[in-house]
Amino acid sequence: MRIKITVCELHNEPDVFAKDWQHLIEHVQHEQSQLVVLPEMPFSPWLGTTAQFEASRWQASVIAHECALTSLSALAPATVLSSHPLNRDGKRLNAGFSWGSQDGYRSIHDKYYLPNEEGVWEASWYERGNEDFTVQRYHDLCLGMLLCTELWALDKARAYGAEGAHLLVVPRTTERSTLDKWLVGGRAAAIVSGAFCASSNRVSLDGVFSGGGWVIDPDGNIICLTSPEQPCISVEIDLQISEQAKTSYPRYIFFTKSKTREE
Repeated sequence: MRIKITVCELHNEPDVFAKDWQHLIEHVQHEQSQLVVLPEMPFSPWLGTTAQFEASRWQASVIAHECALTSLSALAPATVLSSHPLNRDGKRLNAGFSWGSQDGYRSIHDKYYLPNEEGVWEASWYERGNEDFTVQRYHDLCLGMLLCTELWALDKARAYGAEGAHLLVVPRTTERSTLDKWLVGGRAAAIVSGAFCASSNRVSLDGVFSGGGWVIDPDGNIICLTSPEQPCISVEIDLQISEQAKTSYPRYIFFTKSKTREE
């Protein structure tokens, strides 16, 4: 089975974001994409720039994302994957989700690994979700979500692969100075999981956020990388390539249980 995926880079600044969003809609419709990966919490300026939590900014971001969820139908019939700020059961969360015209909103995974340092004061703004990294199934496609920093939890990537994930989805908010490092992480996650890795990122006019959405194959080869000249890119992936990768080195060593003498 083959699936067409779109990755992108969207601006942190609301006025420019509006233009980016319209361009993305036109691109997805033209390419007839089946899956669209958005950056992490894309529908409002990044919250983690300050160490001090501000209730008014948090709630404004929550509302902005709630409103934006209703606009995802413009990308139909593609399934959309991203995250949003969410108040649930007395907790503030960075909640990963998918949205499709048939299935509607579907909760996938709440961010568990939260950095707290200059520019990414995430633990100051929201709380850990449950440590639930469960493969999601969409007909023939199996995918796992890793929200930004979680890409570095390679044990989770490997576990997703062992559960049969064909694709790792990585919505990001990462800085320009670290793009090369993040590409290394994306390639490593693809290799250990035997899955494709698709990621989208913010970009900003001040140069803080780098953009650089990617699709990487199960052997760690970069298929595409977005840029200011190509902020949206769509590629077709063959799920059978991921199935085959799981039987080859180094995946089969970790995915196949060794037989005991009793067996």
